[in-house]
Amino acid sequence: MIDLFFVDQSGFAPTLPTGYGWGRRGRRVVVPYEAPQGRRVNAVGAFAPYDPAGPRLLFETRRKAEGRYDAATHLAVVRRVAGLPGEPTAEAARGRPCVVALDNYSVHHAAAVTQATPALAAAGASFFYLPAYGPELNPVEPVWRQVKCQDIPERSHPTDTALQAAVDAALTDRAPRLAQPTNELPRRA
Repeated sequence: MIDLFFVDQSGFAPTLPTGYGWGRRGRRVVVPYEAPQGRRVNAVGAFAPYDPAGPRLLFETRRKAEGRYDAATHLAVVRRVAGLPGEPTAEAARGRPCVVALDNYSVHHAAAVTQATPALAAAGASFFYLPAYGPELNPVEPVWRQVKCQDIPERSHPTDTALQAAVDAALTDRAPRLAQPTNELPRRA
């Protein structure tokens, strides 16, 4: 057996998509627009849909002030996800190999990642790159959509700190629900 994680990044803007809104009769619902310059929040998530203990989501968010998601940050996330020894926040060391499925984001192919690949492989972690233009192959993509469109009720955030708190709360709430079984369709009587 292997541990399989799908890792992906998603950006959250201060004004999130609004599909519909409810308001008092005769009054128009207005969602204030907040310009995204320097106030986006990026999230990286590692989703393990086939974990024997049940599906789980590991994530972290960062504002622009906390730095970009670069190759060094990506490698730190992979080390934590794979539970490699020596990583301060790593999960317990695994007794089986870990495969990290990635899309073709340029950070995933950076020189630092390529140079670290042999050392990661020796520690039991390897990469699998999904085909280009195939987001439907990555099961964390629907999680991002649900968080953006359904789990954050406040659609406009005046500061990046407020947005990060909302994203963290939504992902923290969503993660345990991923492990719950879905309801079956009602059967005809």
